[in-house]
Amino acid sequence: MYISQQIAAIAVSDVLSGHNLTLALPDALKNYPAATQQQRGAAADLSYGTLRFYGEVNAYLTQLLEKPLSNAHITALLLVAIYQLLHDKADDFTVVNQAVKAASYAKPKWAKGLVNGVLRNFLRQKDALAEKIKVDEVAIYSYPKWWINKLRNQYPNTWQSILNAGNQHPPMTLRVNIRKSNAQEYCQLLARQDIEATQLGAQAVMLARPLPVEQIPGFSDGVVSVQDYGAQLAAHLLEVQPGMHVLDACSAPGGKTGHILELADVDLAALDNDAGRLSRVESNLKRLNLRADLQLGDAAIWRAEKSFDRILADVPCTASGIVRRHVDIKWLRRESDIASFCAQQAAILANLWQLLAKGGKLLYVTCSIFNEENQQQIDDFLQKNSDATQLPLLLTKEIDKNIQIANGQLIPSSQHDGLFYALLQKT
Repeated sequence: MYISQQIAAIAVSDVLSGHNLTLALPDALKNYPAATQQQRGAAADLSYGTLRFYGEVNAYLTQLLEKPLSNAHITALLLVAIYQLLHDKADDFTVVNQAVKAASYAKPKWAKGLVNGVLRNFLRQKDALAEKIKVDEVAIYSYPKWWINKLRNQYPNTWQSILNAGNQHPPMTLRVNIRKSNAQEYCQLLARQDIEATQLGAQAVMLARPLPVEQIPGFSDGVVSVQDYGAQLAAHLLEVQPGMHVLDACSAPGGKTGHILELADVDLAALDNDAGRLSRVESNLKRLNLRADLQLGDAAIWRAEKSFDRILADVPCTASGIVRRHVDIKWLRRESDIASFCAQQAAILANLWQLLAKGGKLLYVTCSIFNEENQQQIDDFLQKNSDATQLPLLLTKEIDKNIQIANGQLIPSSQHDGLFYALLQKT
C-alpha cells in the first residue's frame, strides 16, 4: 500500500501546485516503473479520491497542524492517508502503518515521526474534529467557496444535490453503434457474459461496474463506444440528414463525431486546434470504420470553402458539469476563468455563424453548469445576431426517457453528466 500512497502523494502535490491530474498521475507513475498493476490502480484511486474530497480532508489536516508544512510532498502524503481513514475500506492500523513507511523513504528525516503523530492524533480526535468542520461549507461539500456560492445563486433549489452529484463516482456508459447492433441486443450479449448493465435510451447502455475498454465486448470492433448518456443527445439534437454538409467544430476526442456518422451518411469535417487530440479523432473513426475530413485549425478563425448545413459547436468551457470525472478541476479553476472561457466561446460562435448556411442549424454545447457559459452566452449572441433564432430541443421519448432537461440544461445525475444544449437556426 505504501507505494500507492507515495505515487498518489506525488500526483496530489503536483495538482495542488497547479498541474492537471491527467498529466500529474502518469508523471508520478514514472517514478515507480516496477509498481504492479494493482499498485498503479490503487494509486489512481487514492489520487482521485483525495482530490474529490480535498476540501474535507484539508480541513481536518489544517486542524491537526500548528502551521502549514513547508514540505509539499509530506503534506500530500498526509492528505492521502486522511482520505483513506475517512473513506477507504482499509483498516486504520494498516493505513497509518503504511503511511509511516512511505514517509520513512522521504526527506526530511523528521517526516516519519510527524506523519505517525498527526495520523494517530486524527484517530484520537476524529469526532471532535468532525464537530468543528460542520460549519465549514468548503469542508462539507469539498468545493471552493466561490463555486458553492455561484451554484447556490444560480440553482437555489438544487445546488446541494448538484454539489453532491459531482462528488460521486461517474457512471460508465456505452453508445451502441446502430450500424452494427442495437441497445437491446447488446444488453443481451452482456447478460450472456455475466456483465450487469442497464439500457438507458435508444443507444445508451450503462454498466453496473466500469470495465477497461479492452474487456468491453465489441469495443475493438466498433460495436460500442464509451460516451456519457447526456453527451449522446448531441448527435440527435443536431438533426442531421443523409447528404448534409456537417462541421464538428471542436471535435476531439471524436465521440460526437463518430455518433453523427453512425446516425447518417453525411459529408463531415472534423475540426480541432490540437494535432495530438485530432489524432484521437482519427483513431476513434478508424475503430468505427467511419470517415471524416480531419481539419487542424482554431474554430474562432477557421474558414471553409463552402457553408455547412449543420454545425456542432462543443466549445471549450470550465467543465463544471463533469467534475466527478475530472476531480482536479474544482481546485484548479478560478472564478476569473469563467470570463476567459466566455470570451473564447463568443469568438467561436461568431466565426462559426459565418460558416452556417441560411436555414442551417448550429448546436451549441458545453459541459458546464454555470449560466454565464450557457443560456447567458446564447442570449448575448441572439441580441447581436438578428438572423439567429433559438429553437426548442426536440427528443423522442425513446432517447430521452431518463433525461431531465430544463431550458437546455442537464443537471448532473447518477446517469449522466451536466451539459448544456442550445439549438440555433439561421433565418
